[in-house]
Amino acid sequence: MKTLLQASLILGLAGTPAAAGDLTVLTAGDQNMVDYINDYLGPLFEKENPGTTVRVVGTGPGDAGSQKIVERFDAQAKANVDKWDADVAVVHEKFAGPLVKDGYLESYRSKIPSGEMVTSEKAKMALGANVDGYVMPMFSSQTAIAYNPALIPNPPKSYEELVAWAKQNPKQFGYNGIKGGASGVSFVMGWIYAFGDGDANKLMNGPFEEAETKKWDKAFASLKDFTTNATLTPGNAGTLDMLSRGEIAMGPVWVDMFYSWQADGKLPPEMKLFLPAPGMPGQPMHYVIPSKSPNTELAEKFVALATSPKVQADGIVKRFNWYPGIDAKFVQPELDKASWDKLFVDISPADLATKAKPFPIAPYNSAILEAYEKNVAN
Repeated sequence: MKTLLQASLILGLAGTPAAAGDLTVLTAGDQNMVDYINDYLGPLFEKENPGTTVRVVGTGPGDAGSQKIVERFDAQAKANVDKWDADVAVVHEKFAGPLVKDGYLESYRSKIPSGEMVTSEKAKMALGANVDGYVMPMFSSQTAIAYNPALIPNPPKSYEELVAWAKQNPKQFGYNGIKGGASGVSFVMGWIYAFGDGDANKLMNGPFEEAETKKWDKAFASLKDFTTNATLTPGNAGTLDMLSRGEIAMGPVWVDMFYSWQADGKLPPEMKLFLPAPGMPGQPMHYVIPSKSPNTELAEKFVALATSPKVQADGIVKRFNWYPGIDAKFVQPELDKASWDKLFVDISPADLATKAKPFPIAPYNSAILEAYEKNVAN
């Protein structure tokens, strides 16, 4: 299997179309996304589909990586290219809606067996945009509160209880504000969902109304008080590091980072997680199929394999400590007890179903971050 790294393929159009037996996958994200397809998913698909070669192109981390995929589709659409140079793409949640709106994607979820195994609302709405049928979640990355059970035998169950605990335990809660990582951003968004006077569902699903942004004053005033009593950490890793050294007893983290740190011995094995009511945001990455894929049927087979219970168990849960993109109940039979317990004992599938929230739609997201800078950071 080949990784194509030519600048022309990453930034522009492919110089030559892929051969009939080639399946080209574009993926945003870190190098581990490319490695996952190169080292595991691609060879597995090639074995099940003799004569097929999977080619993967990494477009880079973060939103910029997904933006390159959008630009690539834009360029081919404007040039009226009959068959595009990609069969499958993996994009961040916020880009799925615009791709659907522009008519760049095939509606395929109902055509693959695993399509019926997706129960997450994030597969229907992506930050306020209807993407139902056009995406399959590769995985879901979730934030939660990590804590030391030796110091906190009965952790809070909600944001409200968390506030009461923090008052009694000054500086023992740590988060990174909105700098240095999205674990702190997620905690802030969850705070507004919990304590804002507006409609949290509107923040998640739209529509954007300027009047809604005026309903957060009390929430930010209480968050300023809370933050004065908390410890500010340097970022996602900084929160985990301070937890591991006992400098704080509790703080928001990315679940996959938490378990990776434990596996690497950087975090004590007794540390645990909880998801406070009403919930905290996480985000999926989505498999999409371009409407002008040269190999639509093969692309559907690839996503079907990638989102099958066996691959979600071995590839997503065991390799990355990510939550599966399909409903966890379909993945459980494919996991040994230790792997299941590690990911789902602290935070159950039921917790995820009710308390794993999306981030707010873009204009509310920006407004909340601006309000935080103005009302809390200063």
